Amino acid sequence: MDFQYFLEYVPKLAEVDLPASEAHFKMAPLERIDFLKNLDMENENPRIAAVMMLLYPKNEKTHLALILRNSYKGVHSSQIAFPGGKQESKDISFEATTLRETYEEIGVPPDKMEVLMPFTQLFIPPSNFIVYPFLGICREEIIFIPNTNEVANIIELPLSDFLSDEIVISTEMATSYGERVTMPAFKIEEHIVWGATAMMLSELKEVLKKVL
Repeated sequence: MDFQYFLEYVPKLAEVDLPASEAHFKMAPLERIDFLKNLDMENENPRIAAVMMLLYPKNEKTHLALILRNSYKGVHSSQIAFPGGKQESKDISFEATTLRETYEEIGVPPDKMEVLMPFTQLFIPPSNFIVYPFLGICREEIIFIPNTNEVANIIELPLSDFLSDEIVISTEMATSYGERVTMPAFKIEEHIVWGATAMMLSELKEVLKKVL
C-alpha cells in the first residue's frame, strides 16, 4: 500500500471504536480465552510493559515493524514481537515507555515517531505482564539500529501482506497451557506469530480494515 495513500486515512483511525477482546480472542487459543474470561486481576499484581505498532514507508510502501527476540531463558525467547518492553520508574506514562523502549531496541529516535493512539491493553499470563500497545508512524524511511542483546532480527512487513487473509493459519504449538495446543496464528515470512503478539495484531488489523 502506497504510504502517501495510507497517510490520507490516518486522521480517521482515532474515530474507530476499538474491538478489544473481540479481536484479541479471534487469535487466541481456547485455553487462553477461558483463562482471561475468568481472570481476577486484583490477585495477579502484574508488571507493566508497552509496545509500539510502528508503521512507516519503505520504497514508498507502508510497512509494519516487528522484531525477532533473541534466544534466552524466558517464556518469550525467540518469539516475534513488537518493539517495546518493561516500564521503568523514570517513564512518565505508558507512551513514554513505548517510545523509550522502541528507541532502545530498534534505534528509532522518539522525535521521529508520532504516536497516533493507544490500543487495548492485554494481560499475558505466562510472564504476568499487562502490555499497553500504541499505534505510531514514522513519516520517513527508517534506518534501524537493532540492539543485538535483545533483537535477533527486524521483520519489515508490507501492510498489504498484513491485511491479506492468506496469512492467517491454524497451527499447533507448545504453550504454558499444554504441549500440543491448536490455535490461530499469522504466518509472516517463515515465522509463526501466535499468542499475545497475534492477539494485538488482530486488533490492529480490524481497525485498519475499517478505515482503509
